[in-house]
Amino acid sequence: MSGILIALAAIPVSAILWGLFTGRWSAESRRAREGQKDALVNPVMRVPVPWVFILVYLAGVGVQHFLPIVIRSPDLAWIIRIVGFVFIGVGIAVAFSAVGIFRKTKTTTVPHETPSTLVISGPYRFTRNPMYVGLTLIYLGVAGTRSEIWPVIVLPLLLAYVNFLVIPVEEKNLGGVFGDEYQKYGERVGRWL
Repeated sequence: MSGILIALAAIPVSAILWGLFTGRWSAESRRAREGQKDALVNPVMRVPVPWVFILVYLAGVGVQHFLPIVIRSPDLAWIIRIVGFVFIGVGIAVAFSAVGIFRKTKTTTVPHETPSTLVISGPYRFTRNPMYVGLTLIYLGVAGTRSEIWPVIVLPLLLAYVNFLVIPVEEKNLGGVFGDEYQKYGERVGRWL
């Protein structure tokens, strides 16, 4: 039970830090959102993607609490924890380096907002969506460090949401703004890896 309480306490802190770091709540970002036609945005898309990761993870934690799946081997549990910490470290580096590039170029991190710059440097040389790759690694890492299986079981639902609902909106926006430049970039670099 204390693990659930710790996770619940960490959620608002993580979301607030992400929002501040990405500039999601800056006056400039709010003005940009007000100028766009939010009425055309799917209501599900209004939930920031990092929050979706957190909410799905918590759903998995809830199921884990009521229908526990336990790793019985202490050696395997120890290996999974170590791998989890590695995933968290790599995920943080990937996601936040991508966000840092967006802040430096002053473009949006919000899927349905109009981007001002096509970012193709840093981790964007290897994946078109390093923030989502990083968040996925962090998600898996946290599950590994806590030996929670259910969050991993529900992860494909989250990835399907990102892959089939969120990313197509971003790709449409990028294609509309950057045209051939984005198309050529998309031919060179994969959506995930």
